[in-house]
Amino acid sequence: MAADANVRGHRFNPTILREYDIRGIVGKTLSAADARAIGRGFGSVVRRAGGSKVCVGYDGRLSSPELEAALVDGLMACGLSVLRVGLGPTPMLYFARFALEADAGIMVTGSHNPPDYNGFKMVVGKDSFFGEQIQKLGRLVAAEDFETGRGTVADHPVLEAYVDRLLQDADPGIEKLAVAWDPGNGAAGEATVALTARLPGRHVLINEAIDGTFPAHHPDPTVEANLAQLKTSVLGEKCDLGIGFDGDGDRIGVLDGQGRVVWGDQLMLYFARDILKERPGATIIADVKASQVLFDEIARAGGKPLMWKTGHSLIKTKMAEVGSPFAGEMSAHLFFADRYYGFDDALYAAVRLLSILSTSGQTLAQFRDSLPPVVNTPEIRFPCAEDRKLAVIAEVRARLKAEGADMTEIDGVRVRTDDGWWLLRASNTQDVLVARCEAGDEAGLERLSAALTAQLAASGLDAPDF
Repeated sequence: MAADANVRGHRFNPTILREYDIRGIVGKTLSAADARAIGRGFGSVVRRAGGSKVCVGYDGRLSSPELEAALVDGLMACGLSVLRVGLGPTPMLYFARFALEADAGIMVTGSHNPPDYNGFKMVVGKDSFFGEQIQKLGRLVAAEDFETGRGTVADHPVLEAYVDRLLQDADPGIEKLAVAWDPGNGAAGEATVALTARLPGRHVLINEAIDGTFPAHHPDPTVEANLAQLKTSVLGEKCDLGIGFDGDGDRIGVLDGQGRVVWGDQLMLYFARDILKERPGATIIADVKASQVLFDEIARAGGKPLMWKTGHSLIKTKMAEVGSPFAGEMSAHLFFADRYYGFDDALYAAVRLLSILSTSGQTLAQFRDSLPPVVNTPEIRFPCAEDRKLAVIAEVRARLKAEGADMTEIDGVRVRTDDGWWLLRASNTQDVLVARCEAGDEAGLERLSAALTAQLAASGLDAPDF
C-alpha cells in the first residue's frame, strides 16, 4: 500500500471533534478523507512525541474497513510503522498497544451509536487522547502542519493473544455457572465466541455474529429494552446470569438469574468489595451519577470512595493520578488496574465477574437483593442549547449556594437532602443536560424531582419527564 500524503487544507465538520473521541455520520459529517486527515494529524502528534509505531483496529460497522484503510494511509505518510490488529473490540486495540509495545493506538469505531455513525478512539502511550488534544489535532490538520516520511504497514492479529490474556484471571470454579451472552452483533462477537469456547461452564450465545447493521437490537446494553432477548435466554435456558456488550465491547450489561438488571454502580460495588479484600484502604473511583449506596458501601468495606467527573477518559486519567486499582462509571465503563492494564474492557469485566461469582457462595440475585433499598430515576437527558447548558449549571449553582445547600460541585451540581440526592450536569458531548435523583422511598423521590424541577424553571427550562 502506498502512503497517501495528499491532505491539503482539510477542514473537519466541527461537530465530529468531540470531548472523548472523533465521531460523525458517515457520508454526511464523516468521510474517508477525514480518516486520512486524522491519520496525518494523529501520526504527526505521535512522531513529535518521539513515537514510531502505532496500532490500528476497527469494529464491525459497514464503513469501518474503508475508514481504516484511509487512516492507515495517513499514518504511513507520517513515516510511522503501522500495525494492523484487525477486526475486534476496542479493548483488544488497547491490549495490542501493550502486547506489541506500540507508542500509540487508534480504533475505528462508532461505539454504541446507530449503524450510520463511525469514529475514532485514540491513545498515546498509556493515556487517553481527548479534550483539548482533539481540538489541537483539528487545528494541526487545518494548518497542514504534518510530519512526513515513508511508513510501513504490517498485519499483526492479536485476537488469540487477547483471549489468552482474558483467560488468565478466570477461576476454574466458573464450571459451576450457566451464562447467557449477547454481544449484540457488535465487534466483541468473535472474541466472545473464542472466550466462551475455552471458559468452563455452560454458555449460551445469541447475536454473536458481527453485523454492522445491528439487526437484533441497538448495541447499548445499559438501556434495559436492549436486554430483552438476553433476558429471554437467561430465563429460558435457566442461566445464573446474562452478560451483554455494547457495539465496541468496552461497556457491559448484566442480568441476574431472575432477568433483572444489575446496574453499573451495583456492578462497581460487587467488584470493589472483592478488590478491597486484598487492597484494604484503596481508593475506588466512581462518577457523580452513581448511587450514594456505592460510595457508602465502599467506605464500609474499608475503601476510600472518590466521586469524580463523568467521562471515561476523565475517570481513567484520575485513576492513574491517584493510583486507584478500580474505577467505573454508571454507564458501565469499568476500569481494572488490579491485575490488568487500567483500561475499560467489558470482556475482562465479564471474566472477573464470573470468577468472583463462582467462589462467593452467593448468587448475583442474592447480592442484588442484599443492597440497601433505594428508588431512583434513570439517567435523564434532555435538550438544552449549547450556549445555555453551562450557564444553566452556573445559575443553579449560584442559587443553591445562596440557599446554603449541601452540594458537590465536581461535575455540575449534586445536592444532598434528608431524602437523598439529585444531580444536574451538562453533557460533555451533546447539547443536553443530564439529571438523576435517588431517594429512600417514592415520596422522597417526588420531593427531589420537585426541587430539581424548580431549579430548572428558575432558569427558564421545562423539566424532563421524571
